[in-house]
Amino acid sequence: MSIPFPDIHPEIFTVPALHLGGMTLGPFPVRWYALAYIVGILLGWRYAVALVRNSRLWGVRAPPVSTVQLDDLIVWLTLGVILGGRLGYIIFYMLPLSGQREALAADPFEALRVWHGGMSFHGGLLGVSLALVFFARAHRLRLLGVADIVAACVPLGLCFGRIANFINGELWGRPTTLPWGMVFCGRYIPADVGGGCAAGYIPRHPSQLYEAVLEGVALFLILRLATHRLGWLQRPGAVTGLFLVGYSVARIALENVRMPDAGLRDLPLGLTVGIMLSVPMLIGGAWLIWRSRQSEAAEAHGPA
Repeated sequence: MSIPFPDIHPEIFTVPALHLGGMTLGPFPVRWYALAYIVGILLGWRYAVALVRNSRLWGVRAPPVSTVQLDDLIVWLTLGVILGGRLGYIIFYMLPLSGQREALAADPFEALRVWHGGMSFHGGLLGVSLALVFFARAHRLRLLGVADIVAACVPLGLCFGRIANFINGELWGRPTTLPWGMVFCGRYIPADVGGGCAAGYIPRHPSQLYEAVLEGVALFLILRLATHRLGWLQRPGAVTGLFLVGYSVARIALENVRMPDAGLRDLPLGLTVGIMLSVPMLIGGAWLIWRSRQSEAAEAHGPA
């Protein structure tokens, strides 16, 4: 038993070409993948504004950033996500493979064609982290406080991004005999070099939807509990640490049902690139939670 892939066209619509004098611009295809990024960023921005405006969440502390500064921050973060995500994909998933290295050497501009697919969450995380560091320094803000606000919003973007992965028919799962297994073959999914179905005509885990639920919906609700019920925004670094732990646990677990990229499937000890990149996140997140608790305890006791 299996469920057929819905075979959704990756393009929503196409903006016709514009003819300006002797110059032609376009046409411009509007894709689900790009829309997912736009919607995720806009929703995250509005949610961050709501967090800052809710004085109850901050206790005796003032929010670490103003709503006006958030308007500026969103530009920094967008650049961090796109540049870091693409660069991370090239470093973590393309350069280790000789065939991909040769393709990049033959056509270096492929590195800029993000619409061809290929973005790394871990690369995007590094890009966002650098953007936060530079922004906090430029505006003299508490880095961990600002990071906590951003971390609480990230699952919104992750949810839409994974749904877009599903629509694109990419990042499919390992073979399965479960009744909701899906055959990832369709008119709009890129074929393999022989012209056949790249995923094979076998049922696979819809791992993109698993990730949308765990990394998106479930993680958002966990962070929402921490921010709105447990008061963790009053402990700088705690929400960021919880996000890092929650994402890394979900990602490590789901790597067991997600199909690794071709050429990266026989790593030692059954590891995958996703697992290896998530373990440092797990350790760093646990340290941030521990550090926030220590700082809270020190503040509660006051100076010796």
